[in-house]
This record gives sequence, C-alpha cells and structure tokens, in this order.
Amino acid sequence: MNSEKMKTFNYAVGMFGTSIPINLLKTYAAIFYVDRMGLTTKNFALILFVYTFIDVLDNPVYGFLSDRTRTKWGRRRPWLVIGTPLLVLGLVAFYSTPAFLAGNSLLAWAMLFYIFTGTLDSVINANYGALFPELFRDDASRAKANAMRQAFQLVAMIISIALTPIVTSKIGFSNTAIIYGILGGAVILYMSLTAKEKEIQPDEPTPELWESIKSIVSNRNFWIAGLTNAFYSAAMSLVLSGMPFFAKYTLQISDAESTLLFASVLVIAIVCVAVWAALVRKHTVIPVWRTALASLAVAFVPLYFANNLMTGIIFSALVGFGFAGVITTMDLIGARIMDEDTRKHNVRREGIYSNALGFMNRLSGLFTSLAFLLIFQLFGFESGDNPGTQPDQAARFLLTVFPMILMVISVGFSFFLKFKSGNDEGPDEANLTPEFIEE
Repeated sequence: MNSEKMKTFNYAVGMFGTSIPINLLKTYAAIFYVDRMGLTTKNFALILFVYTFIDVLDNPVYGFLSDRTRTKWGRRRPWLVIGTPLLVLGLVAFYSTPAFLAGNSLLAWAMLFYIFTGTLDSVINANYGALFPELFRDDASRAKANAMRQAFQLVAMIISIALTPIVTSKIGFSNTAIIYGILGGAVILYMSLTAKEKEIQPDEPTPELWESIKSIVSNRNFWIAGLTNAFYSAAMSLVLSGMPFFAKYTLQISDAESTLLFASVLVIAIVCVAVWAALVRKHTVIPVWRTALASLAVAFVPLYFANNLMTGIIFSALVGFGFAGVITTMDLIGARIMDEDTRKHNVRREGIYSNALGFMNRLSGLFTSLAFLLIFQLFGFESGDNPGTQPDQAARFLLTVFPMILMVISVGFSFFLKFKSGNDEGPDEANLTPEFIEE
C-alpha cells in the first residue's frame, strides 16, 4: 500500500472507531431506559433537551481550544488521545445502571452519563473532523477519503446497531458497552497516532475567539449548511432510536429479525456510498448533496406502510440509499466552508468550524426530544411498562412521520446554499498563503 493510500486508510478507519460508541448510545438509549428500565418518555425527552443545550454551549469552546492548541504532538492528537478513554468509561457507565436506582435517581444517572458520553463524543468528533480538510486538499482526494471513511462508518453501524439486539440478548447491555467501547477506543487511538497532522508554522497566526465567532456568525453558508444538516441529523437520530420501537411494537418481530431490518439499511448504504461518490466525481457536489437529501425524504413515505419483516426490509433499504448519499456529500460541504474561511481570513480554524457545524447538528436534539414528547401526548406511550393503547402507531410516527417532515425542511434549506462564483470545483490552492499549502 503506497503512502497516499496508507494516509487515507489511517484517517478513514477512525470513523469506524468514533461510530461504534455513539451509535450504541444514541440508538439504544431510549429502548434501554424507557422500555427496560422504566424511565418515562417525558423524562427521556428531558434528557435530550438538557443535553442539547449543554452541547450547544460546549461545542464552540472545544473547537476554539483545539485550534489554539500548540504541542509537539500537534493540535488534534492530545484531545483525541485523552478524550478516548473517558468516552469509553462514560459509555460503560451509562449502560451499567445500578439495579437499586428508580425514579429521579434513575433519571439523574441516565442524564449524567448521557451528557458526559455525548460531550466526549463531541470533543473527539470535532478534532477528527478538523483533520479532514487539513489532510485532503481537493475534492477528488476528499471524495475518495470520505467514501472510505463512510464505508468504515457503515461497517461500524452493522456491528453497533444491527448486531446489537442479538449481542445484548446474549451478554446484556453492560458487557456489550465494554466490548464496543474497547473496540472503538482502540481504533480511535490507532488513527490518532498514525494520522499525520500538518506541522504548525512558527509564524502561523493563532485564531482569536472574538474574530472566530464573528466569522462564523456572519458566514451565510455556515448557517444554511448547519440548519440543513441539523434537520437531517434529527431525522436520522429518530430513525436510529425509533427502529427498535418500530421492530417491537409495529412489526412485532424478534431480535434476530430486528438485526435483518437494521442490516437492510446499512448493507444497502455500504453498496451505495460508491455510487454517490462516483456521482460527486462526475458532477459538482452541491446538486448531488441536494439529490441525496431529497431521496432520503421520499424514502420515509413507503416505510410508513411497512407492516411485516419483508416490507420493512424493502422499504428500509430505500432509506439506506438516501442515507448513503447524504453521508457521502455532507462532509464535503463542510470542508468547502472551512476552505472559504481560510482563504478569506488567512487563518486556519478548522476545529472551531468543525465544532460549530457539529453544534448545529446537536440542535437536532431539540427535535428528537419533541418527538418523544409527542408520542406521549398523541399516543399515550409513557414507557415499556405503560406503552398505551397504540404503541404500533406511536412507533410508526417516531420512525417515519416526524423524520419525513424534518427532511422536507432540510431539503428546503439546502437550496439556499451558494458558494462564490469560480469556487464550485473545490479549494483554490492558489489563493492560499504558502504556509497553508500541502507540500
């Protein structure tokens, strides 16, 4: 394997590691605490609501601190190496709930470790994401690297989402969290120690907080892309957390069959990443991105009518197709926004921009929180102990209706994104100062 391919692999495999812990947290937190531990949907909605606001506040801070970090190990590596074991500990604690907890004490435990684990995920993903535009300087190399890392992410999702019902039925959630945490953490550390950051130049300007905030606040494309991705992220968060409810209450299938349902989404997505990456190379990224968002929005319509395992698999595969398109193109849009800022201000601040875009995605927690509140208000679904008289319709609403509405809004925002004329084909290296050009 030549050095360029090795560089791409070492970075891309990190997505496998970052995906496993957060997928276990976000996908199975609701089914674990609401359906098994007896936490109410209102309390779970409160956790998501509080977490969202904390994440909104801390994300820009982490990015700014990362951009200003100056060590012989680089800017991003210290955050990744220190944050990874803490992330693993938080994940294990979240799914290792003491048996004596109930009521408010159960709520407190779940909220504490959901926020702790989610915050560490923000730290790690912001630094991992900041490396992307720095290591890969044009749309062609970015498309290849992103296709590989999204493939790794989808493999991780097969493990941490599709296989989890079978794994947890055998060894429980606590042991599953330990295994997944160690596996994901080991891969993150490998990526951290092998991905070579660009050396910081002695005369390279250091980002200033106020100037960085002004740049972000005044950046029209940042807000449009951020809102587009926030609504998309909310939709997919509901798909992940809603699928176990849909499998149990709407389709009424077994854990093994649930694995097939999840796998149908992810296997199709793995195959289709290559298709979408080819479209990006053939066309400009923005129209492909919009097409992917629209195809995902439409996919929720047939999924609404799924009533058994076979129709669930077929219609879920359509979701997988659209999902593959969005993950293939979304980060390319974010990298383009960072390039534009670097050209305009002559300062590298990928960290704060990566975290700021992440913070916009974290706003999705407001909508997922609302969705869980609505299934209580509309369908009387309180918990696994008291699912109400229409748990099948509650799960259908959670998985298809609300996500479709969010995706329609996401598609609408995407049409307002425009880059300056002449900058639609990727970063213009000629406009970057010498210290920012990859040697």
